[in-house]
Amino acid sequence: MRARSALLVIGAAVLLAACATTRPPPPAGAAWNVRIGELQKLSRWQLDGRAAVAVGTEGWQATLNWRERGETAEVHLSGPFGIGALAIERTADGLSLNGAPPGGDVLAQLQERLGFELPLDQLRYWLLGAPDPAGTFDLKPNDQDRAAQLTQDGWSIDYDRYMPVAGDVLPAQLVLRREGVRVRIAIDRWNLGP
Repeated sequence: MRARSALLVIGAAVLLAACATTRPPPPAGAAWNVRIGELQKLSRWQLDGRAAVAVGTEGWQATLNWRERGETAEVHLSGPFGIGALAIERTADGLSLNGAPPGGDVLAQLQERLGFELPLDQLRYWLLGAPDPAGTFDLKPNDQDRAAQLTQDGWSIDYDRYMPVAGDVLPAQLVLRREGVRVRIAIDRWNLGP
């Protein structure tokens, strides 16, 4: 009898833990404007993937790790064998690069190292398949009422593929384009929540 009680307690704990860490899927047939709001409110997520960048006739590839934790974000880019690694951190104090104290020239340093202006504030939303709520945008949905193409702040973002994630569907491959710049991002893994 004690063994059965212990199993019931353990089973209940496992079920409660599962409920606490997974987010419910969006309602079936949810309107796009509802879905945009849900995606824009996500404040705790992580992705692991790869980026391939072409700027004019130059190009490079890197692994990409992005972690959002409320007001804090960490972005890690590194080339083969860690060459050219960049660690960008956004906190309430500002942006910092490679562990240096936050400073006003971080975006200029990034542009110099990457070869283009990285739209960090907008990219956090674009990766989720949503527009930045602070700006105007044009969006073309696909057959599943998800973003197929998004245009915002001079960038065009094409969403080529989606993947199932914790009862939802999030981008798995996207291409960002701006005059003279193309950034292809392939996402291998999403992690939503705490």
